[in-house]
Amino acid sequence: MSKVEIVEVGPRDGLQNEAVALSVEQRLELIARLEAAGAQRIETVSFVNPKRVPQMAGAEEISAALPHADGRSRIGLVLNVRGWERCVAAGCDEANVVICATDGFGRANQGTGVEAQMDALAEIVALKAANGGPPISVTISVAFGCPFDGEVSDEQVARIVRAAAGLKVAEIALADTIGVADPWVVRRRTEQAKTLAPDARLRMHFHDTRNTGLANAAASLEAGADVLDASVGGLGGCPFAPAATGNIGTEDLVYMLERGGFETGFDLSALIQTGRWAAGLLGKAAPASSVGRAGGFPA
Repeated sequence: MSKVEIVEVGPRDGLQNEAVALSVEQRLELIARLEAAGAQRIETVSFVNPKRVPQMAGAEEISAALPHADGRSRIGLVLNVRGWERCVAAGCDEANVVICATDGFGRANQGTGVEAQMDALAEIVALKAANGGPPISVTISVAFGCPFDGEVSDEQVARIVRAAAGLKVAEIALADTIGVADPWVVRRRTEQAKTLAPDARLRMHFHDTRNTGLANAAASLEAGADVLDASVGGLGGCPFAPAATGNIGTEDLVYMLERGGFETGFDLSALIQTGRWAAGLLGKAAPASSVGRAGGFPA
């Protein structure tokens, strides 16, 4: 039986676009429930300006309440050098640095173009080498399509993958931030990234905006992806991407993989209950994830 690693992004990506902002205490309970359900790597916080994304306020308080624990990795999202400094000071286990594949999304999401973001990544890597800090991963957002600039080419993504590989980043993620990918382009870009960065682990991050998320996840695994992101309850979306909706649901992904004979390390029943609980906190009648609504099988 093959093991598939899943990074749970619900406490970060899952909450950042919700109208209801959960308290620090509620977010800590969500993290605790997810870890009890089997999550070992979780994006717990985002070191962004809380004036721009108020749902992510309290990153330092949450990190302080999550001391290092064996078998657990709490990841902080970083957009720039200032975010890296906050992530280091907060004691996160990992830093996930975001680079946008397009200038249009970069300006909307981070206030800078692609070149400046790549320069920031190089500076962060240099700071880590000089002063220490947590392991760094890189996520390439809008790697399959941009709400402002439209189609994204293979070469736009390849250029960033090459740069990250040249900086010896240990894990690179391709993100379908607005849910426009199809399994065939996913397969091609997965194979391309594996060729360009053979020493890096490849992580994939899919949104289910157009109901292709699970098909894309399966295609990426078949093409050699190492890690998949998912969000409990199918929560998610980006406040800077018009009409963006949730990530693939962790329950849906776990159900699909385990029915296919893969091991995930998650307790599906506990995930389903956690997704329903989180949906209730956010004022939703039911989670967006299909398995969250229907339940597992056999019952």
